[in-house]
Amino acid sequence: MMRWLLNIGFRRFARLHEYDTTYLQGMTDAWPGAGLRYLFLPALSRLTGPDPDIWAGAILASVLDGDCGPCAQLVCNDALAKGVDSACLAACLRRDFAAAGAVGLGFCFAEAAIEGAEDAETLRAEIVRRHGARAAIAAAFAAASGRVYPVLKRGLGHGAACHAIRLGEKDIAVVKADP
Repeated sequence: MMRWLLNIGFRRFARLHEYDTTYLQGMTDAWPGAGLRYLFLPALSRLTGPDPDIWAGAILASVLDGDCGPCAQLVCNDALAKGVDSACLAACLRRDFAAAGAVGLGFCFAEAAIEGAEDAETLRAEIVRRHGARAAIAAAFAAASGRVYPVLKRGLGHGAACHAIRLGEKDIAVVKADP
């Protein structure tokens, strides 16, 4: 019964978001308890805080750290639904952080936090100064949790190749960071 209910929910999500949930359905068929636990991940990754721009940048950087395919598209669609400016998201995808405003600040913070870079604390302090402690907490949650989705998907044998992200009527190529 639990398997059936979970898969109904995953198929509904797939239809609503034009997202392939085959990997979730397969996981749930093999182990319904794993499908149930998956439902708790959004509690971490969707903690947007008071400023969806900071959150959007951080979650996008985290997802791109693990993947630049369908998971990144889903994150961008979610950010747009929360009112984040598509031009700022596009600027982050092109790595033009100055043009991305607060979205760029969240993105740079998440990359630094993920890498353990020295400037992570400086960026966190800037988020606190400009947007408050809650925005920094939301960015930290996003940086830590966004990469769970693409890594889990790839670990289940459903990795996706990089592709352009659609923002409105435009396809934006993802520019990866220099190694």
